Amino acid sequence: MHNIKDIRNNIESFKKSLKNRNVDIDFAEIEELDKKNRKYIQEKESLEQQKKEISKKKDTSLFEKSKEITKKISEISNDQTIIKDKLNNLLSSVPNIPKEDVPIGIDENSNQVIVEKGLIKKFSFTPKSHYELGENLKMLDFDLASKTTGSRFVFVKNDLALLERAISNFMLDVHTKNNGYSEISPPLMVSETSMFGTGQLPKFENDQFEVKLDKDSSRKFLIPTAEVILTNIVREKILNNNELPLRFVASTPCFRKEAGSYGKDTRGMIRQHQFYKVELVSIVHPKDCLKELDRMTNSAMMILDQLELPYRKVLLSTGDMGFSAEKTFDLEIWIPSENKYREISSCSSCGTFQSRRMMARYKNEKNVTEFVGTLNGSGLAIGRTLIGIMENYQNSDGSITIPNALRPYMNNLEKIVKN
Repeated sequence: MHNIKDIRNNIESFKKSLKNRNVDIDFAEIEELDKKNRKYIQEKESLEQQKKEISKKKDTSLFEKSKEITKKISEISNDQTIIKDKLNNLLSSVPNIPKEDVPIGIDENSNQVIVEKGLIKKFSFTPKSHYELGENLKMLDFDLASKTTGSRFVFVKNDLALLERAISNFMLDVHTKNNGYSEISPPLMVSETSMFGTGQLPKFENDQFEVKLDKDSSRKFLIPTAEVILTNIVREKILNNNELPLRFVASTPCFRKEAGSYGKDTRGMIRQHQFYKVELVSIVHPKDCLKELDRMTNSAMMILDQLELPYRKVLLSTGDMGFSAEKTFDLEIWIPSENKYREISSCSSCGTFQSRRMMARYKNEKNVTEFVGTLNGSGLAIGRTLIGIMENYQNSDGSITIPNALRPYMNNLEKIVKN
């Protein structure tokens, strides 16, 4: 969330930057509400000063005037609250400002490929999709999930379930032992305040699963990603300078309605309402955000390198970045059955955008309170990693070879075959 003073003092810069993000922000209304809010503040301060002077005189004849001033202050306070709420609602829907090196564009077509890594395998047969492979192995059951729950869910069974668990454990070990992240097993439900803090609310409410609890009027949501709960660990805190950086990792289920993706990826596991992901979150000094973004992205790339999966690193354009991001790198894995790359990780620097919403701060080396920098990234999406392994390591007989890095997590199993 942006400071209204920054918008007020740099209005043209904000207009230009957000035009590049292809969002329609009513800056005229923001300016008008800001002026009204400041006018009410000035009027209230003037009346409070008058009341203070009357009180000093201790003149009983001025008692009625003091009462009138008190009433007026109350009226102005009520009017100001309405205006301030409208202003804050508008500000809460203004996305982050992209960094200068972010490519300008409307959508993913303006993204920049930074590097491609790994060998794309040339099959001697037509590669099958992950859902064909899984159904033939009788280890992915979409029909049963549709019967028990609904569309965009799946039962993962037997050795594929073991592989899914192995992927999670492998990633957690790499990130904790090699990359310096602290493992967290967090709640899977968050408050409305937490969702606001990381930017999921109010703008993306339609994508969230809300949970109703008996005798609890507060709103609760299933986490769309562990980013929400991990980043909110520092909400409303003032950290010491030497506590930074903080780096967290969690492997959790995630829940999304995918409200804006009707008709997309209806077959298979690419776009599910429930999926698993290993999430990375960093809390750093603001000046270190971009350096930390490179570090986080490299941590996610390390997983793909060790799994020997072909992928590419992409810098997202202004029109393809997430709401809270100032700069984002996506990692895209090669999917043989589709003959294209698909996103498997998104690593973003949010600068101080989220910390302002969360009131997450630290004391700098001069003992001055500042907002922290926050970052988040997938390290990686487990379901899509499972898809990548199934498709890239498939054999002509429908079996799936286990990557060497995962075999210690699979009881040294070398290949998944039909039972």
